[in-house]
Amino acid sequence: MIAAFDNPLLSGLLGDEKMATLLGVEAELATMLQFEKALADAEGALGIVPAAAASAIGRVLDNFRPEIQALRDATARDGVMVPELVRQIRHAVGEPHSEHVHFGATSQDVIDTAMILRIRACIDLLEERLSALVVAFGDLGHRFGDRPLMARTRMQAAIPISVADRVTSWREPLVRHHERLQSVRGSVLVVQFGGAVGTLEKFANKGAAIRAALARRLSLGDAPQWHSQRDRIAGLANWLSLVTGGLGKFGQDIALMAQAGDELQRVGGGSSSAMAHKRNPIDAEMLVTLARYNAVQLSGMHHALIHEQERSGAAWTLEWLILPQMLMATGASTRVADRLVRTIAAIGGKID
Repeated sequence: MIAAFDNPLLSGLLGDEKMATLLGVEAELATMLQFEKALADAEGALGIVPAAAASAIGRVLDNFRPEIQALRDATARDGVMVPELVRQIRHAVGEPHSEHVHFGATSQDVIDTAMILRIRACIDLLEERLSALVVAFGDLGHRFGDRPLMARTRMQAAIPISVADRVTSWREPLVRHHERLQSVRGSVLVVQFGGAVGTLEKFANKGAAIRAALARRLSLGDAPQWHSQRDRIAGLANWLSLVTGGLGKFGQDIALMAQAGDELQRVGGGSSSAMAHKRNPIDAEMLVTLARYNAVQLSGMHHALIHEQERSGAAWTLEWLILPQMLMATGASTRVADRLVRTIAAIGGKID
């Protein structure tokens, strides 16, 4: 276990079990099978494949369990798991219906749409947590907002403000991120279905109808293929970095207030092996770390925009390396921020 997010030790600090479940291999395979079942059903309904074949494929997929080691071996050879996955499904379906499995689709249709289905679940989780944080910051302002606090510019004492002024600087970006999420949903939560090179060449004049039917069955938006157009995914990554950046500002402020000593009272904190009196602001520091991590990863997602012609193996794989980590970092950030805000016992007070 190399990544900190699922390391047996570091995951206690930086992990997010709920997000990890939504992004894990079981969820990945389940959403790929969901795609294949919805595709067969849509094609059967529109007469592209026999209705009996669509029903048979659906029955098999309801209880299908792929051979993971075979998928791993094939991925090393093919660069993607889908050819082997389809082979296994066809074997399970058997004759005379096996030839209708995956009809007209390509590996990227399966992988991208399955990714979008998992992203939808991740976005739902993040939206729920953002809403809770907005409420928590509102409660913090209600409890301590009238208290005085020294404003600091360039990390130097400036003039007095109220606690409400600083809490507003933590809360309002989250409100805006929550509002932006609706636009992100509309952009990213769409089906990817284009066939071999994005032209749906096997469906003649029924391609758009099949794509729309597939989108409906998956409760996704319908959109023309975006095989090599990754701006939707980059837009999501940008939003993730904005969220962790906003929470990083909250963490940085809390760490500095803890340093000042008289501006903040917290319940709990990290201990030191050498100095028993210390209560280190671990959660605050982790919010800063996660914000900086996502800021770095965002550059990689913009590199992944550059696809050659109709498909890029290199840029696509780069996206696989980065996007799940950004989602994990954002999940961890919202989880840690929720815990941190609840440890604040008091803010502000008398200014001499």
